[in-house]
Amino acid sequence: MTKLDIDANDLKSGVLGLVVALVEIIKEALRLEAMKRMDGGSLKEEEVERLGEALMDLDAAIEKLKVEQGIRESVKAVRDGLDSVVDDFLDTMVNPERWNRTSSVGALTMEQSNKNREQSQAGRRGRLERSGN
Repeated sequence: MTKLDIDANDLKSGVLGLVVALVEIIKEALRLEAMKRMDGGSLKEEEVERLGEALMDLDAAIEKLKVEQGIRESVKAVRDGLDSVVDDFLDTMVNPERWNRTSSVGALTMEQSNKNREQSQAGRRGRLERSGN
C-alpha cells in the first residue's frame, strides 16, 4: 500500500490560499458592481462612503492575513491558475472558430496557448490596475 505524505503546513497554506483567493475575487466583483452603481447614480453619497470604507477595510484585512499566515505566494499561485482556466474558457467562447479549426487540424500548441493566455492576462491586469486594484 502506498503511503501518502502530506505536510500539514503545506495543506493549510494551500487551503487558506484558495479561500483568500476566492475572497479577493468576490471583493473585485463587489468593487466593480459598486462602480457600476455609482456611475448609474443609484447610490447615495453616504452609501458610496460606507462601501468605499468597507472595501478598504477588506483590502487591509486580506493583506494582513496574507502576511501573518505567509500565504502571499500561495494566493498568487491560486489566482494565476484560476486566471488561466478562465482565460481558456473565455477564449473558447469568444473565438470558437479558432478552436473548431484547430481541433480538426490538431490542438493549439502549448506555445500558442501560453501566448494567448499571457496576452489575455496582461490586458486584464491593465484593466484592474486602471480600476484601482
